[in-house]
Amino acid sequence: MSNKGLIIEERARDIGDFLVGRLLPFRKKRMVGPFIFIDHMGPSTVKKGSYMDVGQHPHIGLSTLTYLFEGEVRHCDSIGSDLVIKPGAVNWMTAGKGVTHTERTPDYLRKDGLESSVHGFQIWVALPKELEFMEPEFHHFEKEQLPTWENNDTSYTLIAGEGYGRKSPVPVHTDLFMIEVKTKKETALNIQGEVKGEIGICVVKGHIIACDQKIDAGNMIVSKTEDACKVILPADTHLLLFGGETMLEDRHIFWNFVATEQETIEAAKKRWKDKEFPKVEGDTSYVPLPE
Repeated sequence: MSNKGLIIEERARDIGDFLVGRLLPFRKKRMVGPFIFIDHMGPSTVKKGSYMDVGQHPHIGLSTLTYLFEGEVRHCDSIGSDLVIKPGAVNWMTAGKGVTHTERTPDYLRKDGLESSVHGFQIWVALPKELEFMEPEFHHFEKEQLPTWENNDTSYTLIAGEGYGRKSPVPVHTDLFMIEVKTKKETALNIQGEVKGEIGICVVKGHIIACDQKIDAGNMIVSKTEDACKVILPADTHLLLFGGETMLEDRHIFWNFVATEQETIEAAKKRWKDKEFPKVEGDTSYVPLPE
């Protein structure tokens, strides 16, 4: 995932127990637990002339999590991974000391100029300080491998981490949770005692009611207290519940680089300029470092 713009347009406001804003990061809240960047991708139509073609770009100091609701994306990286992520599956790539990858519309969707939709989230999770320079890793989990359950006509999928007495197979490096929630009828979201740490909610579809305020799709709320007000989910609501334990150190972020020390960022910038990062085999593309 190439982070083209660090600060997403801010519409942050305070509604009592929650902060409301446009995903991560925004000025009032740089991180939620270890989550440092959340980008809502689409929904959009992919067709001839507008295929996804993100060339080789680097990451350090984080794990990327890609989760799709619609569409297909081919992921290739310098570790040797080459696969297509489909709706409901999880791509989990840990950059550590440095990895390069590409994201493209699969060849078979280009072949006949077919149109397709793409919709999902691309997420960065900061690595703990002691693992910032670990060897890169890549893991992929199909939809059927993730814990799912229903309660009160509400469906849950545990994408990563632990929550509601369950654990995802995704090998995370910090205490966190990310859960997809879909409602068939109005319900109150039960959070207390089910997840640990800071709590964020991305409204994907519909709206929610928090502290008697209506929060529309496209916004994120972040709890300021462990004893937050009740969150009401109307029928046909779709959201991501996420968060985790607060990280002890602040993080520097530039382009696709995350680190506890600015010197690490500067060294990565030089390595990318000098083309010293590992390469995706057989790929000659190169996304230049932003000025």
